[in-house]
Amino acid sequence: MNKDIKILAIETSCDETAASVIQNGSEVLSNVVVSQIESHKRFGGVVPEVASRHHVEAITNVIEVAMTEANLKPSDLDAVAVTEGPGLIGALLIGINAAKTYAFVHDLPLIPVHHIAGHIYASQLEAPLQFPLMSLVISGGHTELIYMKDHMSFEIVGETRDDAVGEAFDKVARVIDLPYPGGPHIDKLAQTGEDTFDFPRGLIKEDTYDFSFSGLKSAVINKLHNYRQKGIEINKNDVAASFQKSVVDVLTDKTFRSMEDYKVKNLVIAGGVAGNSEIREEFSKLCNARDVKLHIPSLKYCTDNAAMIGAAAYHLYFKDHRADLTLNGRNFIDIEEYEFTS
Repeated sequence: MNKDIKILAIETSCDETAASVIQNGSEVLSNVVVSQIESHKRFGGVVPEVASRHHVEAITNVIEVAMTEANLKPSDLDAVAVTEGPGLIGALLIGINAAKTYAFVHDLPLIPVHHIAGHIYASQLEAPLQFPLMSLVISGGHTELIYMKDHMSFEIVGETRDDAVGEAFDKVARVIDLPYPGGPHIDKLAQTGEDTFDFPRGLIKEDTYDFSFSGLKSAVINKLHNYRQKGIEINKNDVAASFQKSVVDVLTDKTFRSMEDYKVKNLVIAGGVAGNSEIREEFSKLCNARDVKLHIPSLKYCTDNAAMIGAAAYHLYFKDHRADLTLNGRNFIDIEEYEFTS
């Protein structure tokens, strides 16, 4: 169609208050993110009540700044999109109520978006998605392999049976006295460490695409406790490198086996953990060797942001996927159950 579609998108599923204006599903007119990391550092993780309070304080200004940076008036918009879940229910409700109010006051359609769909569609902000594709979603709350044969078609191929990979990073980081969030700190230490511990690779020999990281996390914790009890000095760099190598081996093994079985040559890696340097480097190397087309978003689109929500909402807009003012937050939504009117 000839008309440009402009969508104001809002994301408050965890500890980032974000708003963005996206045109035609890929052009970022503005992308505003207010992080709460400094507030949560002292607790060693996200405190839901604290996150909700920060969202309340920031949401109005974030939306105003996003509209100002896009140089648009409400009448220029075609819709308002918002993350409805999964996420922290209190945090979700702040964004949802802001979106409902904005849509009602300015007589705009309201589009609810699945958070994980947003992460996948973050890649669309930099390059068109090519189907069929496999998406590896790796974040603090999610580890999933999702097969897509077309836009907004999701089949979960594999998922974690216990800890998400980002959660494992944070827990291991805490044990070796690294600050929150632990992932970037482990990544940095691992660059000068060696895989001397040879930690276990969960489910790597089993006939499944599911993941398990609780055994790896426990192995790291038990090894460090054992060393401390014996008074043996711990090399944090080697611990980080050994842990990270185990994670990368599992992720690459499961992903490429699933792609072979599904006969897929396009891979998207999404979510906050996709910012990890070793994951990016190893997948890039292996994809080149296998003639697989890989896309990992820029770092600014790996972590939670509203631009990704706007990118996904663009396709839902044309499927007439709408919500009314009864829209509520959902702390868990299976992406396969995410229904819309075709």
